[in-house]
Amino acid sequence: MLEAFSFIETSGGIEQWVHQSNDLQVLLYPDATAPVVTFMVTYRVGSRNEIPGNTGATHFLEHMMFKGTERFNKQAGTSVFNVLQRVGAMVNATTWMDRTNYFELLPKAHLPLAMEIEADRMRFARLSPEDVASEKTVILNEFDRGDNEPTQNLYQTVWSTAYLAHPYHHSTIGWRSDIEQTTPEKLRAFYDTFYWPDNATLSIIGDIDREQALAWVHQYFGGLPKSTVPRPEVTIREPQQRGERRITVRKEAELGSVMIAFKNPEGLHTDNDALDMLAMALGSGKNSRLYRALTDQGLTVAAYAANSRHRDPGLFYLFGYQAMGVRHAKIEKAILKVLKEVQKNGITQEELDRARQKIKTSMAFDRDGSYNIASELNEAIAIGDWKFYTEYVTRIGAVTVADIQRVAQTYLIEDKRTIGWHLPK
Repeated sequence: MLEAFSFIETSGGIEQWVHQSNDLQVLLYPDATAPVVTFMVTYRVGSRNEIPGNTGATHFLEHMMFKGTERFNKQAGTSVFNVLQRVGAMVNATTWMDRTNYFELLPKAHLPLAMEIEADRMRFARLSPEDVASEKTVILNEFDRGDNEPTQNLYQTVWSTAYLAHPYHHSTIGWRSDIEQTTPEKLRAFYDTFYWPDNATLSIIGDIDREQALAWVHQYFGGLPKSTVPRPEVTIREPQQRGERRITVRKEAELGSVMIAFKNPEGLHTDNDALDMLAMALGSGKNSRLYRALTDQGLTVAAYAANSRHRDPGLFYLFGYQAMGVRHAKIEKAILKVLKEVQKNGITQEELDRARQKIKTSMAFDRDGSYNIASELNEAIAIGDWKFYTEYVTRIGAVTVADIQRVAQTYLIEDKRTIGWHLPK
């Protein structure tokens, strides 16, 4: 059956294959540590691919995929959840800015069942008006829960302020009015644009036989055609920011928070490796600079930094959660002072080594087990290259203290920053 596929390359023990008839990508990673397999389908579509008036379509469609097909549906007693959970599978899906994924973690003997279901709903989702109407209520409730959570609200508001033209302006769940106005026809058009074998990658991780796994992929997915209509590319680029932006969110809560964000480069850019290390040095643990400058001084109850990597430029951001009686301006001033010190004097080799070790440790935990490996691969696919997963250790190994200071001076500047305050009502 290997003749139905083209072997592309291998990296870190992971093999990449492509089905010759429909360009479906397949990643294989045999690992017999446990008699289970994770099967994950990553579609290269996320909220980045949505347009005004149809925001939230990716997430809405993710929900609808569990309403099933003519073969697998609740009314027939063959819903996706029921059929897979009968054989002990863990099954779910997630949506993010640059991708959507569906996955099953299950005993290895049932891998063909997972493939059969995913192949069926790749092209034969029902999307009935009744199901769309019922699921709309579920999604609007999910929207309201997120909107009422102060930290999540501030986080999204800062993104929406930092990005004015690019689709990262809107959240993955979409604007409420767009969710309310979603129709089966809109979802069908979105589905027929992006849910095709040539816009998907299958990650098959675990106790597998390579040739048998590919034979099943061919059996279930080989008959699906690739799209005949070009998918719209996301060509818009966020205009250059030419000054600091500020936003205030007033929501009910006991304590407020401060978020300071800066635009970073596209996900695969090597400067993000240094920004990852800087975020770790600034915000991880009681030895970090933010903890010592803010929490240790009684300004915050917690503080951290993070670098979000996406296909297009994202955000490097810092969060401080207000301690009782401390003014937002004081927290903001303290965070900016920490950043100014890094820009002026950099960080020490000891801090860099500690940050590198923490990232390696975190990676070891994050990549433990077939599901975690597939999930990490999924994020690498999303930013544009699955080999980012296998090459990341080497990339962070190349970062120097000079790199840290340079990226701090390049990206963490006033004209590129957006500051958000959550003020409790």
